[in-house]
Amino acid sequence: MDFIFIEALRVKSRVGIYPRERVAEQTLELNLTFGVPDAAAEHDDIADTIDYAQVIARIREELAVQQFNLIETLGEFIVKLLFDEFGAPWVKLAIAKIGVMKDVRRVGVFIERGRNGVSPPAHVPTAGLPG
Repeated sequence: MDFIFIEALRVKSRVGIYPRERVAEQTLELNLTFGVPDAAAEHDDIADTIDYAQVIARIREELAVQQFNLIETLGEFIVKLLFDEFGAPWVKLAIAKIGVMKDVRRVGVFIERGRNGVSPPAHVPTAGLPG
């Protein structure tokens, strides 16, 4: 399996349980790694892979209108988006709220999922994610 990674994607979203988080957008930083078909490298054709520009556009579009209580739920939403709309067989995702608390640089979650029981690969190059 080949992989695409998107590193340090900054997006605005409403996520949180505290009143201040529910009324104002926050900056989130996303790092994603997701599986793509091996055929992309074989045929040199964008139709055989997942277009990262479309992934980024869809994430920005959805997070601009969605509101989540938990960052975990937001993460699962993004994983489902990659599975359902883009056909990714496997996703590893890190989401961090930036500067959400005094003296804390980032707070976030890591999620790793395989679609339809697909197991995570034994070794995946990670961009901004724990190995």
